[in-house]
Amino acid sequence: MPFSKFIVFPIFVALQAAIMMLIAPFFKVGPETIGGVLLTWVAFQAWAMYFLGGCTIKAAGKTVVGYAGGIIASVAIFELMGVFGKMGVWGGALAVFIVVIPVMCAERVAILNFIPAWFLGAGVFFALAAMHGPSTIGGYIEIAVPEMIACVVGLVFGYCTVTFRTWYEKMVMPSVKEAGEETVEKVEQSA
Repeated sequence: MPFSKFIVFPIFVALQAAIMMLIAPFFKVGPETIGGVLLTWVAFQAWAMYFLGGCTIKAAGKTVVGYAGGIIASVAIFELMGVFGKMGVWGGALAVFIVVIPVMCAERVAILNFIPAWFLGAGVFFALAAMHGPSTIGGYIEIAVPEMIACVVGLVFGYCTVTFRTWYEKMVMPSVKEAGEETVEKVEQSA
């Protein structure tokens, strides 16, 4: 595809990114400390996860499940760290060790086996928790809900990106068969 036609796709993605930044201030779910632009960061990561997962609705579903699983794993780690608190840094390491085993075993279950989403969901939850400091179930939920909303927003943007590109490429590029026929015609004409 010539660059003059290709450039439409990067412009579309740039427009999507700009739209995400424009809607960011309206993310009013959860504590004020984790709204807006910070949740855009989560949505951009989920957008990338859509591509990492293979650009399918099934992968998007696995990403949502993985983010939720990562959140649950993070809560388990926080709670176990409370139990092992007297052990200092060793208590945190033990909590992580215990929780990561079942997370990795999720690989064996079809709907749970997108492990990168688990790790990203957990990492995002830890980052948001560091800012907000949840210590109760209500506090965990206050962080989990906006994280999951941002995850879904990012996946929708990923879906739109792939849908647009698929449509656009079909519109501007001749089919492989037509391209092959054109090549044969050019060779025959030059002979």
